[in-house]
Amino acid sequence: MKELMIILFSAILVNNYPLSKFLGICPFLGVSKKLDSAVGMSAAVIFVMLMATAATWPIYDMLLEPNGLAYLQTIVFILVIAALVQLVETILKKYVPALYKALGVYLPLITTNCAVLGVTVLNITENYNFVESMVNSLGAGLGFMLAMVLFAGVRTRLENIDAPKYFQGLPITLLAASLVSASFIGFSGVVDGLFM
Repeated sequence: MKELMIILFSAILVNNYPLSKFLGICPFLGVSKKLDSAVGMSAAVIFVMLMATAATWPIYDMLLEPNGLAYLQTIVFILVIAALVQLVETILKKYVPALYKALGVYLPLITTNCAVLGVTVLNITENYNFVESMVNSLGAGLGFMLAMVLFAGVRTRLENIDAPKYFQGLPITLLAASLVSASFIGFSGVVDGLFM
């Protein structure tokens, strides 16, 4: 149980995909302008990460690896993720049309969100078993949500400041993202200390 908690909190705080591994930056910068769309996108990413891990881990462990086809993992994982994103898109379009419209082009981009692919590949690379992989995926999704919500708050504050002309728009956004990212470096020793 202790090992699972370390994996969970490490994925949320220390190995935060957008802020530490710099995976999933496109939706991180694109959808974090408003809190509701940031939370909606994060919920969709959490769902896709968990479902992708639940589908790709057994495929890799029971089909690809035993048959010497491990080199196909990236292609297979992308196909599985694409199918799951289509499922999420269909569900949101039918049941939550406002969120579907708010997410816009970023929803289909979950297919190419490197954070989703990254978590499935890193679960294999880290030799996690199925339960550990699911916990890591949950932590990665929650960490993605934490980053999105924090940055949505930062971007709300950025709209109300009088930045110099050359810092307005994307430059101030990237500067703020780097500062938020740097703040997560401090968590690296905290997680280990919590469970000792």
